[in-house]
Amino acid sequence: MEDDQARFTALFQRHYPDVLRYASRRIDRDQARDVAAETFLIAWRRMDDMPGEADEVLPWLYSVARNTLANQQRADRRRSRLGARLGRTAPKAAGPDHAGTVVESLALHEAIATLSAKDQEALRLVGWEELDVASAATVVGCSPSTFAVRLHRARRRLDRALAERDGRVPGVHRQMAPEEAK
Repeated sequence: MEDDQARFTALFQRHYPDVLRYASRRIDRDQARDVAAETFLIAWRRMDDMPGEADEVLPWLYSVARNTLANQQRADRRRSRLGARLGRTAPKAAGPDHAGTVVESLALHEAIATLSAKDQEALRLVGWEELDVASAATVVGCSPSTFAVRLHRARRRLDRALAERDGRVPGVHRQMAPEEAK
């Protein structure tokens, strides 16, 4: 029992900030704390199911957090529908992320928002969570080769969305002036 407590304490101290950041990028900070707490509660209950390799633990925790987020979002939708049935107004949708004040950051957030949920998750796991393809594949529950294809396609779609927004050709990062083209 003491070994489990020591192992869990070390796990919590090492990975809680990462799990909290993962959740905070997807929902508001207060709800993210709840998701992180629930993630570690599940980790405590399922210590025997946790991967033994140190580099596999964080993707496993992200996977648990992802499922916890999905459960929370389903519960929120049920509450919203119930509120509407009871005659209350539906809660307002979350506003845009105001953390990025730089124009490029806003453009990127807008372009990512136009992508499918699968594309967004693939880009976020690799870009924000800094996972490699194999670890990210573990989080979403697919093979590394399937995830690599998903990531490649998501990046291509993101480039296309950014190009459309900027009025440029996809794959070209800036338009050449007519005199430069000569």
